[in-house]
Amino acid sequence: MTPPARMPSRAVTDISDATLQRFAGYRMKRAFNVIRDDLHLVLKPFDLRMLTYTALVLIVDNPGLRQAQLADAMDVERPNVVVIVDELEQRGLIVRDPAPNDRRAYALNPTPAGEHLCATALTAVERHEERLMAGIDAETRAAMFAGLEAIRRGSDRRVK
Repeated sequence: MTPPARMPSRAVTDISDATLQRFAGYRMKRAFNVIRDDLHLVLKPFDLRMLTYTALVLIVDNPGLRQAQLADAMDVERPNVVVIVDELEQRGLIVRDPAPNDRRAYALNPTPAGEHLCATALTAVERHEERLMAGIDAETRAAMFAGLEAIRRGSDRRVK
């Protein structure tokens, strides 16, 4: 028996994603891919990744934050946040201090070097954001942020 003939492959530009374009999640994922790829390039000179940058900003903005709180704020598993915290600590950007009311926990605090790197990276990320959002007027941007927040707040309606 001979195998069925293979259809010739189509160029990526010939592939229709019209069905998927009907879904907000698909469009958000495609937009996120653009943002993520550009942000990767923006953070690279600072030797930061999206997760380490996020953790550093949260620690700078919330000194004394415990690792469990950081994991919750970042919506990552607690063991994964340990790796991120270890990296930031090894680079001298944060310190783990004993938590004042819990001897089993650590309070995460930025070092002066961490505060400086955070401020410098934040400026670069703000420029990145403005560049990517340049074609979106303020009213549309506000509506987009409101819509994204509504989705986030409605996360308790997710299928489990």
